[in-house]
Amino acid sequence: MTQLLISVTSIEEAKIAIENGADIIDLKDPNQGALGALSIVQINSIVTYVNAQDIAKVRTSATIGDLPMQADLISRHVAELSKTKVDFIKIGFFETNDYQPCLDALQASIKAGIKLIAVLFAESTYPANLIEAIKQAGFIGVMVDTFNKNGLTFLDFYSEKKRKELAKVVVNSGLSFGLAGSLKLQHLALVKEVNPTYIGFRGGVCDENKRRLSLNAEKIKAIRKTL
Repeated sequence: MTQLLISVTSIEEAKIAIENGADIIDLKDPNQGALGALSIVQINSIVTYVNAQDIAKVRTSATIGDLPMQADLISRHVAELSKTKVDFIKIGFFETNDYQPCLDALQASIKAGIKLIAVLFAESTYPANLIEAIKQAGFIGVMVDTFNKNGLTFLDFYSEKKRKELAKVVVNSGLSFGLAGSLKLQHLALVKEVNPTYIGFRGGVCDENKRRLSLNAEKIKAIRKTL
């Protein structure tokens, strides 16, 4: 069954998300970009809260922020974020000439048991072998999101054929497969066709569909029922 990821900014929003059926509580600051990072203090407090709820199925994820593909910078932020005991760490793969130095720099973290998810952006073009390289590096999953939060969704960039091809490549690589990016309730039928591991929401479950406003419990509940 496809899981529901809800991005939150606080303990209060985490509570709303959990009460309305979220499987993954994703920690992100919408005011700081596509993958804006919350502070370590904020992440620590939210992870501690979620873990204290004694709900076995709920997991946490967090992003290191909109960082350039600089190996030392990314590995340092991953190591710092891992101290919060968040379940999954998301790393945005911004366009660059060579991703391998970053993948190599993360080997120590991966060998230490840190679970990493590569976030690809629907607007970007990537090397044909990148997903295989991500798998070989030891990442546990790939997520596709949108970088420009302008209302366009993953579906605007990927045709039905392209969506199915991507899903096949990721799943056949043994990776988890997440989809997000300005998605709303009305997009669920099309997104579910490719059977992603989880579907992520922020703006589509906020008041006025604006990602910087508060979470709307009824919207989360409606999506949970549709899943």
